[in-house]
Amino acid sequence: MLTQLAAATGVLALLTLVPGPDMALVTRRAVTRGRADGLRTVGGVAAGLLLWGALTVAGLAALLAASAEVYLVVKLAGAAYLCFLGIQSLRRPGAGAQAPEEGGAGGAGRSDRGGADGQGGRRDRGGAWRTGLVGNALNPKIAVFYTGLLPTLAPPGVGPAAGMALLVLVHVLLTLAWLGTYVYVLSRARRFFARPRVRRTMDRVTGVVLIGFGVRVAASAP
Repeated sequence: MLTQLAAATGVLALLTLVPGPDMALVTRRAVTRGRADGLRTVGGVAAGLLLWGALTVAGLAALLAASAEVYLVVKLAGAAYLCFLGIQSLRRPGAGAQAPEEGGAGGAGRSDRGGADGQGGRRDRGGAWRTGLVGNALNPKIAVFYTGLLPTLAPPGVGPAAGMALLVLVHVLLTLAWLGTYVYVLSRARRFFARPRVRRTMDRVTGVVLIGFGVRVAASAP
């Protein structure tokens, strides 16, 4: 069982490292809003994976993957969401950027408050989490991935549902570790990304990447 689990973890790790829409979403939030926002987006991504994992274990994801009509609706909604975020970045490059001092006492206060009463900061923190969650929840490729691959990787000696639930948890932990590290690396260069010209350039680049992923999702086959 341990050998099979280690092999499955290796496969999931390789798939986690492949750049995709999740990384583009995290890059956009981490570069424009800072490390804390990037980590909240990572949390939303993980929540989206857990959602698909629960649906997979319950058997609902298999129904979605097998239904061309439902798959098409979710696929187009996810593609539209990615394109919307991409267009938003292109239309207002650098508009949502935070000061780079979020690690310090003064920077943390400005980043978290977002206004005199703190409500703007709370809304923005929720927006980062929702961005990651919605981006994954509207990606039917995860349903296909989970229902098609996880049963073949599930370790022997446990029930199919328990085996897939274990692999979903492993995938979520790998995603948190990888994207969390990625956000940390970006935050180390926050002074560079704080430059207005760099912020605008990164927004344009991530905007194009998000639109590209949206088009790719829309054109993908089940």
